[in-house]
Amino acid sequence: MNLTGKKVLITGADGFIGSHLTEHLLACGCDIRAFVYYNSFNSWGWLDTFSKDQLSKIEIFAGDIRDPNGVRKAMENIEIVFHLAALIAIPFSYHSPDSYIDTNIKGTLNIVQAAKDRGTERILITSTSEVYGTAKYIPIDEKHPRQPQSPYSASKIGADCIAESFYNSFNLPVTIVRPFNTFGPRQSARAVIPTIIAQLLNGIEEIKLGDLTPTRDFLYVKDTVSGFAEIAKSEQLIGHDCNIATQSEISVADLANELISQINPKARIVEDTTRLRPEKSEVFRLYGSNEKIKSNTCWQQKYNLNEGLAETIAWFKNPGNLRQYKANIYNI
Repeated sequence: MNLTGKKVLITGADGFIGSHLTEHLLACGCDIRAFVYYNSFNSWGWLDTFSKDQLSKIEIFAGDIRDPNGVRKAMENIEIVFHLAALIAIPFSYHSPDSYIDTNIKGTLNIVQAAKDRGTERILITSTSEVYGTAKYIPIDEKHPRQPQSPYSASKIGADCIAESFYNSFNLPVTIVRPFNTFGPRQSARAVIPTIIAQLLNGIEEIKLGDLTPTRDFLYVKDTVSGFAEIAKSEQLIGHDCNIATQSEISVADLANELISQINPKARIVEDTTRLRPEKSEVFRLYGSNEKIKSNTCWQQKYNLNEGLAETIAWFKNPGNLRQYKANIYNI
């Protein structure tokens, strides 16, 4: 499938990955409707940082993914849906799980129900590597068992199952896209890389972190969004789930030490017990397989970890960007 000229809806376009995907699909020549979260400030999230020229090519739709009527309206005349709108912070899911069920499961149901009724050509549902839990084997492929180790991951497993059920029941052209640990400019401070960088660039020399032993498969955001685009082009992946991963891993400790060495070698790591997950909820190892995406698309990883970190650090060094991060508090 050629994406040029396709009328696409991106939910969560105001967020971290969604805003990068919006930029990427603009460059691909797509006709974009960007679904942003309605608020009385008329904020469009990260889309507010786009140039006037970029925004002139985007149709903004403000709504709430939990509202089926708004979703149905947003999907009028849409050919391809990239559904990214979700609540994603794991710690917040411990004390507000209801909101994750409403947003992640019901929101996905609203998307696939509207797609079914409107005959949408292609639907990509965004999952997460967190649905796999701690690796039972590596690299983690799409056949790996799902393990709901947090209310967040449980809600995403539920959303995946809703999407799968619509493929099985109604032959809806769905693919579940499962990025591993995406990082880059604009990522929220609840994630480990922005947490470390923001503390270091604010001159903090005692870098507060939780457990240092887990490993993650870190994927630069530009590789993530190119993966979405390539998956959308693949007819072979309809009815499938598909990882986007680097097929590598690094521990939080090694990652933190690398960032410290690049930004302020005088800094040291301090364990902050408030940042620890409950023991059975911590995912200790994520190391994804990218065999399926490489076999069924033209996707290739273009950025290694150090290249992605360099671009991310450079973005944070812009004072206007750094000011948006509260480095002295724990962002959940």
